[in-house]
Amino acid sequence: MSERYVWDLREVDGEHVAFVGGKGAHLGELSRIEGIRVPGGFCVTTAAHRRTLERVPVLAEGIGRLARVDAEDRESLRAVCGEIRRTIEDTPLPEEVAEAITGALGGSSEGVAYAVRSSATAEDLPTASFAGQQDTYLNVLGAEEVLRHVRRCWASLFTERAVVYRRHHGIEDRTVGMAVVVQRMVLPEAAGVLFTADPVSGNRTVATVDAGFGLGEALVSGTVTPDVFTVRGEEILARSVGAKQRAVQAVPGGGTRTVEVEPRRQREPALSDARVRELVALGRRIEAHFGRPQDIEWCLTGDGFAFVQSRPITTLFPLPENPAGGNHVYLSVGHQQMMTDPMKALGLSVWQLMAMAPMLEAGGRLFVDAAPRLASPARAVFLDMIGRSDPVTRDALETVLAR
Repeated sequence: MSERYVWDLREVDGEHVAFVGGKGAHLGELSRIEGIRVPGGFCVTTAAHRRTLERVPVLAEGIGRLARVDAEDRESLRAVCGEIRRTIEDTPLPEEVAEAITGALGGSSEGVAYAVRSSATAEDLPTASFAGQQDTYLNVLGAEEVLRHVRRCWASLFTERAVVYRRHHGIEDRTVGMAVVVQRMVLPEAAGVLFTADPVSGNRTVATVDAGFGLGEALVSGTVTPDVFTVRGEEILARSVGAKQRAVQAVPGGGTRTVEVEPRRQREPALSDARVRELVALGRRIEAHFGRPQDIEWCLTGDGFAFVQSRPITTLFPLPENPAGGNHVYLSVGHQQMMTDPMKALGLSVWQLMAMAPMLEAGGRLFVDAAPRLASPARAVFLDMIGRSDPVTRDALETVLAR
């Protein structure tokens, strides 16, 4: 099973991260959701990556040297990373790997455009997204160019920024495998990002849509100010139409280029209100499938919305697992005790065993659900008690009640 060099996206799901990486696994899951359109394609597996690189002994030596380089010594880090990348890009693919990839492309691959996208095993994780750490190549034409860009994706595992990011998260270079996603290229009218929760406030009821013209690379790279829509349910709470002066478009001979947007279109919204509502509804369907708020990359074509990535929003503080339904108002036990750092497992269990009220855990902290007391006729007594220990918390609770 692990020695298959190519898997169709429709064959994979969240159980196959070790073989197709985080992006490939999430795209496979996406393609299984009813009503969610994902461009067709396949994954070049981590087995193909391993099979190719195990034939290059000098590469193992380079990775060993990299492990001994201090992350703060950027000059040495840059030099070793560059050497490793050049070695990988210059290494020919084994015949069996190349045949598996060209076979998956089919006989009519010449002239067909593909997106070739890195998919590392340490990527799109619930605690670390690794967004932008490995490379993606758009509008790649023909089988030979696809093979070359597969090697470039493998090499991007050793960019300086990717290595530093892994060090920050305690992940060793040798433990990360790299798969590559190859998909039919989408040439969209508009593209952007949908957050199914507010990544700043943590509000799970509010979705945010960022939109721009053409391919999403201009928006993701920060070269344009996108349109921003804030949505709750079917209500658009706020909209800001950006001055979208540039757009990224595919070039007929392969690759992309940045073009100027006509002045009259720069202040036109990239999406109509109806399209924004449709997109958010699809995003909620994706969120329900994965069971947590998602950071979603989307494209709009004449056929409607297509989705090219979905990963967890890693900046959200987790919610306590509460079996009771309805609304909840959580009070932080640690903040009342001036203990704001995460607690160890033993400390959590001792507090939970000794507490007079049920305490729920999230992010290494303990919380008490105040909703039942706030809903009771005697809530004034509860508010007085809270106010004596922490007037700011009382003010916050009264604000919640007023809403």
